Amino acid sequence: MIFSKIEKLFFSVLSLGIFFNLQAQQTLSKEEYKTYCNPIDIDYTYMSHYRGRSDVSYRSGADPAIVNFKGKYYLFVTRSHGYWTSDDMSNWKFIKPQGWYFNGSNAPAAAVRNGKILVLGDPSGRGAVIETDNPDLGNWQTNYAVINVPNGVQDPNIFVDDDNSVYLYEESSNKWPIHGVELDTANYYIPKGEQKDLFNLQPEQHGWERFGQDHKSDIKPFIEGPWMVKHNDTYYLEYGAPGTQWNVYADGVYTSKNPLGPFTYAPYNPISYKPGGFLKGSGHGSTVQDNNGNYWHYSTMAISVNFKFERRLGMYPAGFEDNGQMYVNTAYGDYPHYLPGTEVKNHKERFTGWMLLSYNKPVTTNSPLVEGENKVVDESDKGYMQEQIHGFEIDKINDEEIRSYWVSAKNNDSIYVQVDLQKPMDVKAIQINFQDYKSTVFGRPDTLRQQFTIEGSLDGKNWKTIADYSKNKKDIPHAYIELAKDAEARYIRYNHVYCTNKYLAISEFRVFGKGKEKAPKTPNHFKAERQDDRRNTMLTWDAVKDATGYVVYWGIEKDKLNLSALMYDKPNYELRALNTDQAYYYQVEAFNENGISKKSKILYTE
Repeated sequence: MIFSKIEKLFFSVLSLGIFFNLQAQQTLSKEEYKTYCNPIDIDYTYMSHYRGRSDVSYRSGADPAIVNFKGKYYLFVTRSHGYWTSDDMSNWKFIKPQGWYFNGSNAPAAAVRNGKILVLGDPSGRGAVIETDNPDLGNWQTNYAVINVPNGVQDPNIFVDDDNSVYLYEESSNKWPIHGVELDTANYYIPKGEQKDLFNLQPEQHGWERFGQDHKSDIKPFIEGPWMVKHNDTYYLEYGAPGTQWNVYADGVYTSKNPLGPFTYAPYNPISYKPGGFLKGSGHGSTVQDNNGNYWHYSTMAISVNFKFERRLGMYPAGFEDNGQMYVNTAYGDYPHYLPGTEVKNHKERFTGWMLLSYNKPVTTNSPLVEGENKVVDESDKGYMQEQIHGFEIDKINDEEIRSYWVSAKNNDSIYVQVDLQKPMDVKAIQINFQDYKSTVFGRPDTLRQQFTIEGSLDGKNWKTIADYSKNKKDIPHAYIELAKDAEARYIRYNHVYCTNKYLAISEFRVFGKGKEKAPKTPNHFKAERQDDRRNTMLTWDAVKDATGYVVYWGIEKDKLNLSALMYDKPNYELRALNTDQAYYYQVEAFNENGISKKSKILYTE
């Protein structure tokens, strides 16, 4: 059959239209996701409890308490005016309960006992335990029996032991230790006897307990956020330190054979530590067992731009080694990982291997740059937060620093941001992290949403829609998009449609997948020098050609290098998180958009 030129053109256009339509439909629904990416993408609440002294608007989510109740997960978060539920740790639904704390719960405790969820989180620190057998409805009940302990209840944790007895652990202070007391289950959960002092910080021996960015402040550190886990016959009492606003915010653990001690400091501390990368810090957390029997650690991660307590949540695979050592794996912790429902060979290793493709790549926009400074609560002069990063230029959008961000002077559906990956690559996922610039939102209005499309192109001229959120009705401040199939592209474009805030502000536009070339080589001349201050070791190695960055690992046993730190661009790392009376092993690897090098030889220092 012979077609005319017009017929051939018609069929070409038709085929092209079908191709574009197929491309537009390749995004999975979130129920089909096999992966997730930190920070957890939930509709974080805009804080309102500080409006009496400041009208600065910012979102936050911190101090997570997560429980598994009848096969569903319930996530309680500071000052959120409700809580979230999920049956897969991917799709989180916010529950606005029938009854709740008027000012939001503060660092809430949560536990399951006798077919009910127990919660304690009155912001006054002088409240009663509340409970419900229907958390989806949220008809919380209380007997008004206030737990009246000295100095009030701060950062509480409720632990239900195997014999159904209940214990309360609490404190948030740079003076007082973690306290513990048994609660009377037959008498409205009031304390049985006096609180017991359990342990406090020892920063002169434990390097990771030192305050400040990279543990470089002389301000007295804070201990907070206890959380008890029992594994076999051992009690693991987690605690957060040294301060929620720093990149080194972490969780450690003391162990005991008795719920009220005596407790022994774990020599492998900290357990949850993430000082580098896009999202930093992993302290004041909680640990939960999923429906497959695997453990997960939920933790607090720092932004601290609009206010020092501006934070987000992260989740990491966790568990216990054969010898009882507790671990939380934060390596590549803000890259895509496999969800609990996705089967993997080793729960400890859930990193997908999808690399960051967009870091510091050329980026352009058609939007004029916003002028002026943000409206923030800045306490950097007092030593309680980092100094502000000034300027809102477009290159802030892919610098892997959550504290910097681009702000558009316009907010309409003609704006785009385009990243040039410089070479064709296989794109597997996208993450758009929105920020708040001069926001006027407080609380939880139901109008919040972000609408956009994502396009890919090989030549910068012919574009294919790979994700369409132009009619999105949900609030997705850290929109993570897993593609149903790889999209080969050199250019990735964000096309803005709408956001609720006056200004469009994005802290990071992140593209994940695989490059088509070689992974970097193993770093050479790796050296570890323990300093005179034994809390520190200087790790050095040669820069690797074409490396995007490096990850160092360390631990107290050669086959358990469970702690890690990621850094971009430059080699060498001063590790300041060590315990003075402990010997250590170390290792390093390089990575880029094509993959990860083989690890170096393992070094040892006394």
